[in-house]
Amino acid sequence: MTTFTDRWRQLNWDDIALRINSKTQADVERALQARHLSRDDMMALLSPAASTFLEPMAQRAQRLTRQRFGNTVSFYVPLYLSNLCANDCTYCGFSMSNRIKRKTLDESEIARECAAIREMGFEHLLLVTGEHQSKVGMDYFRQHFPAIRRQFASLQMEVQPLSQEEYAELKTLGLDGVMVYQETYHEATYARHHLKGKKQDFFFRLETPDRLGRAGIDKIGLGALIGLSDSWRVDCYMVAEHLLWLQQHYWQSRYSISFPRLRPCTGGVEPASVMDERQLVQAICAFRLLAPEVELSLSTRESPEFRDRVIPLAINNVSAFSKTQPGGYADDHPELEQFAPHDGRRPEAVAAALTAQGLQPVWKDWDSWLGRASQMR
Repeated sequence: MTTFTDRWRQLNWDDIALRINSKTQADVERALQARHLSRDDMMALLSPAASTFLEPMAQRAQRLTRQRFGNTVSFYVPLYLSNLCANDCTYCGFSMSNRIKRKTLDESEIARECAAIREMGFEHLLLVTGEHQSKVGMDYFRQHFPAIRRQFASLQMEVQPLSQEEYAELKTLGLDGVMVYQETYHEATYARHHLKGKKQDFFFRLETPDRLGRAGIDKIGLGALIGLSDSWRVDCYMVAEHLLWLQQHYWQSRYSISFPRLRPCTGGVEPASVMDERQLVQAICAFRLLAPEVELSLSTRESPEFRDRVIPLAINNVSAFSKTQPGGYADDHPELEQFAPHDGRRPEAVAAALTAQGLQPVWKDWDSWLGRASQMR
């Protein structure tokens, strides 16, 4: 069975780095004139040469975003169910080697969290756990999914990679989307940062979006952890390759791209490459030009000032007031958190900042129980 691994094996990291870094201003100008971007155009827009073209890139990205999404920006919030993890990863606060307090929410604690989240107005929920198959796996999801699902318009998850059959089962329980980040597409770098556990399997993770597509999951989220490899440009290009592959093979699914930069956490490593804020804007705009219809998401990893400046350009999905630890909404315990969020504003403050710029915060834009046109035919 063909998967993205087949395409990945055709791609040479060093060759891509060389091609990106050799792009000229003329290449960038051609890319900005293109109606539909080629892979070569995407390399140009991610290149150092594009750094002097941020203004025209941002203008076109904003125009495409308004054409496709209007002035709307959707809100979501993560609900951390557990910080148990059976992996040892160098960059994550949940890593099994970190001596932190561990917590998995039970039924009553989940109910309290859901009530606190609902009170803030959120309808789109992202369930997050550490990766612990035996203690926070399918049995746990089967037990708690239905009660959570009844309270929210849409339900997505960011947990350990599962099988196609497991994703199909969760879809019947109300799962709408799955976020699964490759962290880095450089195999050797991936191995250096994933020291123990099932997450060591580079290719099982790489092929997770294929399994999601075959299971008919509505939304599939992609991204690389920027700063983990020595080239954010190549990792971002690899995300673009992954997106194009999935759109070709699983066209009935929708796609979302996130841009997480490495943040401080317990036991965390220093970034191998630093992407500054201008470069993050460059990457965001490049993806909007490549895929005008795709959801681009920006989390509370970024500062309030940066988010307020960048969201109006090309972002159409944001989190707000995120707590990255189990039980954080009903009773804040920062010592349990996965990483330290940068934008700690309450959701109404984020919404007010966007409204002041002429944008429309959207708390609910669909309900999966109503189905989609493609599902109803």
